[in-house]
Amino acid sequence: MGLPTLEFSDSFLDSPDFRERLKCHEIELERTNKFIKELIKDGNMLITALRNLSAAVQKFSQSLQEFQFECIGDAETDDEINIAHSFKEFSQLLNTVEEERRRLIQNADDVLITPLEKFRKEQIGAAKEGKKKFDKETEKYYSFLEKHLNLSSKKKEASLQEADMQIDKERQVFYDASLEYVYKIQEVQEKKKFEFVEPLLAFLQGLFTFYHEGYELANEFEPYKQQLQFNLQNTRNNFESTRQEVEKLMKRIRSVEQDYKAPGQWTMEGFLCVQEKRPLGCTWTRHYCTYDKGTNTFAMSNTENNPPEMFKLKSCIRRKTDSIDKRFCFDIEVVERHGIITLQALSESNRRLWLEAMDGKEPVSTPPPPPAENMPLAFLQINTSHVSFYTGSKAPADMELDPDTWDNKTITSGLKNYLRRNGWMDCMSFCLTESDDQNYRVQAVHALVHKLPDKNKEMLDILIKHLLKVSKHSQMNLMTVSNLGVIFGPTLMRSQEETVAAMMNIKFQNIVVEILIENYEKVSNCCCDLCTCAFAQHKILSFALHFRNAKAMYSCKAEHSHELSFPQGAVFTNVYPSVEPGWLQATYEGKTGLIPENYVVYL
Repeated sequence: MGLPTLEFSDSFLDSPDFRERLKCHEIELERTNKFIKELIKDGNMLITALRNLSAAVQKFSQSLQEFQFECIGDAETDDEINIAHSFKEFSQLLNTVEEERRRLIQNADDVLITPLEKFRKEQIGAAKEGKKKFDKETEKYYSFLEKHLNLSSKKKEASLQEADMQIDKERQVFYDASLEYVYKIQEVQEKKKFEFVEPLLAFLQGLFTFYHEGYELANEFEPYKQQLQFNLQNTRNNFESTRQEVEKLMKRIRSVEQDYKAPGQWTMEGFLCVQEKRPLGCTWTRHYCTYDKGTNTFAMSNTENNPPEMFKLKSCIRRKTDSIDKRFCFDIEVVERHGIITLQALSESNRRLWLEAMDGKEPVSTPPPPPAENMPLAFLQINTSHVSFYTGSKAPADMELDPDTWDNKTITSGLKNYLRRNGWMDCMSFCLTESDDQNYRVQAVHALVHKLPDKNKEMLDILIKHLLKVSKHSQMNLMTVSNLGVIFGPTLMRSQEETVAAMMNIKFQNIVVEILIENYEKVSNCCCDLCTCAFAQHKILSFALHFRNAKAMYSCKAEHSHELSFPQGAVFTNVYPSVEPGWLQATYEGKTGLIPENYVVYL
C-alpha cells in the first residue's frame, strides 16, 4: 500500500483520519531523511576508499616504474628486453586507469553528495519547518478556540463580536499553515522520485564510464599482452634448457678433483701462503694471488682489503721437500724484489697447477709415439631419408637403420653426439649482441654459414630444412620455431668452455637456430645479396679466431696427473702450444692438461 492522499479540504476539517494520514507522511519523510543521511555517509566512505585505492595504485605504479631488471650476462635477448620493459608498460597502463578514476572521484562529490545533501536540507528541511509551524498554529488555534467557546453569553455584544473576529483570524492562520504543510509534505514525497534518484544515476554513469574506459584500455592492451606472453614462454623454455645444462655442469664440477682449474680471467688464481721473514724467525701469511701469463704479472693481496702487490715474474721453481719444513712449496723470482719469494700451495695438485701456469720446472714424460697402424675411423652419414653408421678407412655401402630394429633413442642419441662433435658455429651468438637490427643478424648468420666446410654446411642445410618442415605443422606437433630453438640450440652450438656464464648464453644459441629456421631461404642461398655484408663477415670471423679446436686421431692414456686421457675422436677446446716441446695445452670434458701434439689435428 502506498501513502494516502492528503486533500486540502481535509485541512479545514482537521479530522482524526486526516491527522492519521498526515502522520503516515511524516513517518515516511523521517525514514527518507535518515536513509539519505546514511547514504551520504556511505558515499563519503566510498569516495574515501576510492581515493585511498587510487593513492595505493599510484604508489604501486611508481614502484613498477622505478624497478630495473638486471639480467645475468652482458647482453639480453629480445624477449628479455621486452620483459624488462614490461613493468614500465604496466605502470603506464595503471596511470591511465587512475587518471579516469581521479575524474570519477572529483565528480563524485558534485554529482552525488552535494545534490543529496541539498535535497535533504532544502526539501525535507522545509517540510520539517512547515510541520513546526503547523504544530505551533494548531496549538495556538485550539487554545483560542477553547477560550472562545468558554466566553459567557452575558458579555456585551461588542466584546463577543471582537472575540468572533479574533477566532476567525486565528482559524485562517491555522488553515494557511495546514494547507502549506500538506502541500509541502506531498511535494517532497513527489520530488524525491527524481531529485533523489538523479544524483545516484549520475554517479553510476561516472562509474560505468570509468569501467568502460578500463574495458577500452584492456582491448588496446591485448596485442601487447599476447606478445608478452609469447616472450615469457620463450624465456621460460630457455630457462628450463639452461637449468638442465647448469645442473649437468654442476654435477661434472662436483665429480672432478678439488683443485680443478675453472676458466676465468686469470691464468691461475687462488690462495697461497707467503713466507715472510722476521727478526725472530719467519711467518706464513695467507694471500689471494693471481697470475696473468699474457703480461707475466703476479699479484698478491692479504685479506685486509689492502691494494694488491704487483710483480713481474722472472722464474718459478718447485721447492724440494727436504729443503724446507713445509709441504707443497715453490719459489718465484720477481723483478721488483731481490731474492726469492717462497709460496705454499694448498695441495700437491694445486702446486702443480701453479707451476704449469708459471712455466715452472715440472718433469714431464716423452710424448708417446703414434700407433703403427691407423685405427678404423667411424663415419656417420645422414640423408634426408635415412641414417647410416659404418667404420673403416673406406666407407661401405649405406646401411639404412630400420626403425623396427634400432631403438629411436639410440638413433637420436647418436645423431645428437654427432652434431655436437662436428665443430658447429661456436661464435654465432656473437652476431646477436652486436646489433638489435634483425636484418644485420640474418646477414651475420648467413656470412658465417657460408664460411663452414662444405660437409658441415650440407649437413646444416639438411637439418634446418627438416626443422622448417616440422615447424610448419606446429599446431599438431607443438614444435614451434621457438621450441625447436630450445631443443637444437645447445646441440648445434656448444660453448668453448662449460661454465655457468656459458650456460646463460644458451638463450642466444636458441635464437640463432630460430633465425636459421625462419630465414632458411635467405641463409641457404649462396648467391643472395647477404653475401656482400663484408662487415658482418669480418666481425664474426675475427671473433672466431680467438678459439681453436683440435680432434684426436688416436686414443691416449695419461701417465701423469697433469696429462689428459682421451679416446679417438675426442674434440679439444682452448688448444695452444705448451712450454714443453711436443705437447699442447688443451681442455677436454671440463679438465685442462697436456696432450701429445702428434696425436691431434686442428679443426
